[in-house]
Amino acid sequence: MFENFQVPASLRPSDPRFGVGPSLIPVSHVEALAKTGTSLLGTSHRKPAVRNLVKELQDGLREYFKLPAGYEIVLGNGGATLLWDMIGLGMVEKNSLHFVTGEFSEKWYKAHAQIPWLKAREIKVEPGHGINPKDEPGFDMICTTLNETSTGVMISSLPTLGDEKALLAIDATSGAGQIKVDWKKVDLYYFAPQKVFASDGGLYIAILSPKAVERALRLQQDKSRYIPEYMKWSHAIENSRQNQTYNTPSIATIFLMNEQVKLMNKMGEDKVIAEAKRKADLMYAWAEEKPYLSPYIQEKSMRSQAVVTIDVDDKYKMDDLAGVLRAQNVVYDIEAYRKLNRNQLRIALFHNVSYDDLVKLTKIISLAVETN
Repeated sequence: MFENFQVPASLRPSDPRFGVGPSLIPVSHVEALAKTGTSLLGTSHRKPAVRNLVKELQDGLREYFKLPAGYEIVLGNGGATLLWDMIGLGMVEKNSLHFVTGEFSEKWYKAHAQIPWLKAREIKVEPGHGINPKDEPGFDMICTTLNETSTGVMISSLPTLGDEKALLAIDATSGAGQIKVDWKKVDLYYFAPQKVFASDGGLYIAILSPKAVERALRLQQDKSRYIPEYMKWSHAIENSRQNQTYNTPSIATIFLMNEQVKLMNKMGEDKVIAEAKRKADLMYAWAEEKPYLSPYIQEKSMRSQAVVTIDVDDKYKMDDLAGVLRAQNVVYDIEAYRKLNRNQLRIALFHNVSYDDLVKLTKIISLAVETN
């Protein structure tokens, strides 16, 4: 199917990358990295060149998110997936409550459920549905996912926790930067940079409230817990305070993310989010207009403004079309999340994916289906 379809030259996007991760890294960022020559890559991460870069990134994130006083930005190797274990081992006292809306929020829950001294519970909805986190007595950590990358559902509100000792933790990987949160309610907010922040994976960024820092440092003193050296929050916090990571990072990843943060700070978070909403409105309106399309997320308030998922009539095989478009070097990585097993499109609305290119993408897909 679609083997004879050819994309008209007038519809070719300026960049073929529409995938939800890795993200679209601007060529200009890569060129800026090359211009550093011998001054950065190959330098010890304990030396001023790298530490100044890390500080610039931390300061840029603090400016972008307008963080409250006392919140700390912690960086480390391993990506957000590492943090599922690191949080359970070193930041949950006894029990965590998880609001599960898809594959990645489920994995976070399972990571905590496997730790012998913790009790983890999940409140789960079926894929394609959303659920906002709620306060529930008896849990010292409430865990939620800001934007479920696998399904394209986002949360729309955060609770105020009644227990002043409890922590609200947010996996923000594919939503950070494009979905606003009330920082006064948030204690732990973490993400990897290969989504909105347009870098490579293998790095995590964790934003911690003073309460979260206190909890993490205190629990490390509990000798009955086994915490690998690599996962100790004290190492991550102490090194981040010195603008470095505990062990050797990918300097290129940090550099590329810093270039993106500088780019986004020129607009500011509010304008970045407004542009994300504009792109989301375009894609959902298209999905509702065409008879062979429908938004996967039916609850409008929970439709993501970072990752859009669209169901397609089974007569038109989207994996086939995605393969044809990739072979022509026109569009990359619009396939559905593999484990959902749906005839679906999953498209990034990240900051670097332009509105005009999304318009062209909708026209390409519509043309392919309607002339098939």
